[in-house]
Amino acid sequence: MVNKKDSSEGEQHLYVSKKDKKLLTRRNFITTAAGIGAMSIAAKGAKKTKEDASTMSVWTGDLKSSAKKTSRIPMTSKPNGLNMIVIIADTWRADHLGCYGSTRIKTPYLDKLAKEGVLFTDVTAEGLPTIPCRRVYHTGKSVLPEAKWQPLADSDITFAEVLQKHGVTNGFIVDTYHHFKANYNFHRGFDSWHWVRGQETDRWKSGPKEKFDPKRHMPTHLWNQRYDANMRQYLMNTQHRKSEEDYFCARSCRAAMDWLEQNAGGSPFMLWIDMFDPYEPWDAPPRFQRMYRREYPYERYLFGYGVRNADIRPEDLPVIRDLYAAEVTFSDYCIGRLLKRVEQLGLMDNTIIVFSTDHGTHLGEEGCVQKTPGLLNACVTRIPLIIKHPDKRYAAIRVDELVSAVDFMPTFLPLLGIDDYRNMDGRNMWKLVTGEVPSLHENVYTVFNKFGAIHNLNWHYFQNVTGKNLGKGPCLYNLKTDPEQTKNVIKQFPKVSKDLRNKLQNHLKIKIPPLKV
Repeated sequence: MVNKKDSSEGEQHLYVSKKDKKLLTRRNFITTAAGIGAMSIAAKGAKKTKEDASTMSVWTGDLKSSAKKTSRIPMTSKPNGLNMIVIIADTWRADHLGCYGSTRIKTPYLDKLAKEGVLFTDVTAEGLPTIPCRRVYHTGKSVLPEAKWQPLADSDITFAEVLQKHGVTNGFIVDTYHHFKANYNFHRGFDSWHWVRGQETDRWKSGPKEKFDPKRHMPTHLWNQRYDANMRQYLMNTQHRKSEEDYFCARSCRAAMDWLEQNAGGSPFMLWIDMFDPYEPWDAPPRFQRMYRREYPYERYLFGYGVRNADIRPEDLPVIRDLYAAEVTFSDYCIGRLLKRVEQLGLMDNTIIVFSTDHGTHLGEEGCVQKTPGLLNACVTRIPLIIKHPDKRYAAIRVDELVSAVDFMPTFLPLLGIDDYRNMDGRNMWKLVTGEVPSLHENVYTVFNKFGAIHNLNWHYFQNVTGKNLGKGPCLYNLKTDPEQTKNVIKQFPKVSKDLRNKLQNHLKIKIPPLKV
């Protein structure tokens, strides 16, 4: 039956045995779970296509039989006995890791993981932002051309479902609250899921609203009503925070440690950890903020969603960059504690560890702060990827060939010995590591809102693909002479631009606006 495990405030998780899943209907689940706080059962078939946190639920779908769907999962291969831990940390710029060349940002724990594993240097996000990216990761299927913000489809088969069918125990530790919006169903295929409540505008706390004033934590020229509402919600959600242990990243990593202690030593497992940090608001503990700036304009300077780019002044940017850097370093510290516990549990010898993100962010480039579709360059599209394999033959390897986010699931399954499921659009990037293939892609593609990008080893091109707003494009970067993508050379290379635009149009299979230089 369902075991409701008590936990610290704000953390809701359900453990359901495989045996009992087929016995658990919607009706008796509601009866069993009536005591769980903040629970709502969303109407079947309800759809959300925007980042709207107005409807939140702990339970997001029926645990009904999926025999018809999972019958499409072949059973000819057997797991090889290895475990896997996947860590997705939201909004992490690749160039903010020491292992990717940063000399300013302190990330010692992930840098160490990179030295012990494989570092993929040219990985590109596919569908953005948060939820389109997760749909790619969990299904191995492309979400282009539109990259819609929508739940998993009933027809989707997830990474966890394939593993579960093969007898792998799956855990889901999440503080990225979008996963648990009504009927989003990202918990499918997991034997347990644990939601750490309160990130960003998660409707977790509802008062006392009058106690909190966002204007105390930000310059007045950045204030607007949307920002006020977002930050007021965040301040309510964090009102009981007393120490570093109460920060979201720390709570998620601690929950992951608890799960590992309970599940290590049994059947092979896959633990998927999805953390919202270092997403906004960049609100790291003070000692991490002081690593980058001794004093800030406010005792607790909060910078989050709702700020208008037009309101940001040049003098704001250094502080914003330091806030983000502190959040990155704190996230690295929390992940480091988790990795230390993995080592203490003796799991390093039989566990594959993956670290990545969904996208990066802008920190003042061309006047843009936070991820901006109209500037679809490496700040947003390039993502870090580290895979540490227990086989030490794969330590300290660097792969410079093109990889796409759609390649994640087609790589993870074979690494765990499951090579018979092929209903995916990506390719196995591990073949680049073993030398079985020289490359996977000639070009890789990204769509974010109305903008699309095509990327290869020599060029990066983006433009608006569905409308008239040009944003900062159309734009072409020569990666051989400008790897940081800072100078638009579209006028110098019109033939290259036209060729890439045509390839982008052909890949998306939509008619995109003509190129105007």
